[in-house]
Amino acid sequence: MKLEDLKIFLATVRTGSFTRAANKLLLTKQHVSRRVEALEQELGVALFTRNSRSLRITDMGNEFQHHASRILDAVDFAAHAMSERCDKLQGTLKISTPLSFGVRYLSPLLAAFVHRHPEVQLQLEASDLYADLTNDDFDVAIRIGRLPDSSLIARRLGEMPVVTCCSGDYIRRRGIPQTPAQLAGHDCLPHGREARTGWTFCVDGESATVMVSGPMRANNGEFIVKAAKAGLGIACLPYFLVQDAIQAGRLVPILEAYGPAPLPLSIVYPQHRHGSSLIRAFIDFARANLSEISMAEALNAGRAELQAG
Repeated sequence: MKLEDLKIFLATVRTGSFTRAANKLLLTKQHVSRRVEALEQELGVALFTRNSRSLRITDMGNEFQHHASRILDAVDFAAHAMSERCDKLQGTLKISTPLSFGVRYLSPLLAAFVHRHPEVQLQLEASDLYADLTNDDFDVAIRIGRLPDSSLIARRLGEMPVVTCCSGDYIRRRGIPQTPAQLAGHDCLPHGREARTGWTFCVDGESATVMVSGPMRANNGEFIVKAAKAGLGIACLPYFLVQDAIQAGRLVPILEAYGPAPLPLSIVYPQHRHGSSLIRAFIDFARANLSEISMAEALNAGRAELQAG
């Protein structure tokens, strides 16, 4: 039994399709289908039921999935255990990061990390959709915002300052909300998960969440920034996304007295990878370079520049 066949089988289970499994593994659909068929012949059982429209795992396939996962986890653990005995870090680290944050903050750090550990290979996927670390084979993920309950281990890296802002054109047409509660009468531009959770402010010394709505919502902050600059509505975003637009006068901060709550910046990883020296090294590196102090200083520097101007 080949380990490659187990990986192909699990990718097919997790994606629900030979085609999607092939795309994920950078293989052809025909190769994936042939290897699954070979595995079924070797085991003497049907792992999937197939028709022209769907691919469904059988009861035997579901049982075998658990065994295959444990086998691959054991192989992965053994490989990392051997790497622990080496003086140099080595291996592959697959990272998921929010798109805009990854481009601005993480990309320059990754080059420095590889220079420090030349035998490490990094695989980066930048997307504002939450990656499934359990099923998508990621080692670590950078997350911005409050973390949902899960079995993942989380380490806090810092906090991302948040700014509520809109364009001068929007202010001329609609005015400025004086309190967070007045956002209910304004066009707002929810970002990502905020469409369900709302925006959080500090009102009378207590945290208050305001549900908002408007003509557009997006899971990528760059779209929200462009919509806000075009006068489409009010945005509430991490400062790094709107910094340039604010300093150029394209966006104007509002509701500053209510200080939108900063968003936690975290790194998460699966429990079975807790003993990985490579993951520990990357987390230590990230914490040293993406600290809460550096984020706060970026915000304070931007505000000082605005006041000076």
